[in-house]
Amino acid sequence: MTIITIREARKEDLEILLGFEQGIIEAERPFDSSLKEGKISYYNLEEMIFAENVHLIVAVAEDEIVGSGYLRIEKSGSYRKNELNGYIGFMYVKPNFRGKRISSLILESLKNWAKSKELKELRLDVYNENLAAIKSYERFGFNKSLINMKMEI
Repeated sequence: MTIITIREARKEDLEILLGFEQGIIEAERPFDSSLKEGKISYYNLEEMIFAENVHLIVAVAEDEIVGSGYLRIEKSGSYRKNELNGYIGFMYVKPNFRGKRISSLILESLKNWAKSKELKELRLDVYNENLAAIKSYERFGFNKSLINMKMEI
């Protein structure tokens, strides 16, 4: 059995992380017809590695980076009871490592970091049709909260 460890992302991980980003985008294209064709980018990963309000981590199997995720500390809306929340994103696990609960290890590490920062709430976005991801997040303890709707005109 392969042991999976979690560590903070480093600048030398950038090339792998950029590949993960493209993997996420390709996985999400079927759920979002508004995404541009060709190579696009969601994140400034290099900036995120060094940001004070972002905890960008990787999952490692032996010497291979096999997954990623981040938690960004955000201001909540003035109408929310918690002034700050932790926003989770960049969740990715290499296809040949899926089904091994690596995303749960990543989420647990992000949750622990959020607790160390005294955050009381975690949030994330997931496509409504991405049933595998929704199931994984629900298994971890997330609940559906709000549906974001769109219409092309």
